[in-house]
Amino acid sequence: MEITWLGHACFRLRSEETVVITDPFPSSLGLRMGAQTATIVTVSNSHPNHSNCPEITGDPRLFKSPGEYEFKGVSARGVMTPISEGKPHEQRNVAYSIEMENIRVCHLGDIAEPLTPSQIDELSPVDVLLIPTGGGCTIDLERAAQLLQDLDPKIVIPMHYSVPGVSVELAQVDTFLQLLGGSEVQSQPRLSVTAANLPPNMRVTVLTPQARIA
Repeated sequence: MEITWLGHACFRLRSEETVVITDPFPSSLGLRMGAQTATIVTVSNSHPNHSNCPEITGDPRLFKSPGEYEFKGVSARGVMTPISEGKPHEQRNVAYSIEMENIRVCHLGDIAEPLTPSQIDELSPVDVLLIPTGGGCTIDLERAAQLLQDLDPKIVIPMHYSVPGVSVELAQVDTFLQLLGGSEVQSQPRLSVTAANLPPNMRVTVLTPQARIA
């Protein structure tokens, strides 16, 4: 599987036969996805920065609610995450466990509160975790660190943080990396993952957003 970060919470997961796009965003975010064709699109919440599905071509199957999904060799489970107190139900968030080529990718969307034990069980096991690290409407860094312990992924890929062009006020990824106490991480354009090359211990991989500034 090849994992490419387009920007914000939008990733392209590509196998030999299928392409999954997560949380497509509009150019009003400050970035342009470019032409994207997909087999499946997952949407974690209805905010325009996470649900710009009309720009994705290929007549993709849409996953946008909690539940079990199976399509063209991809298995997925959508799990509703807790809503912050006082927030309307319309701001609900769905996290996804996506299995392709024997790799389990967990995309947490705009998660804002800790997962319950049952939700952790539903999303586990996790090989690759796509986690928001820029704060704002999502979890703070302390809760992000707790999620790493709860889900115990092999690979962690930060998302939803400040990059050039993005109009949303978010923190830089450096703060998250410092919290983990690791050395400087070099960013890369994409990541190729197989079941055989998963690391024995948790590793953080920073991807360079492939979207262009709008």
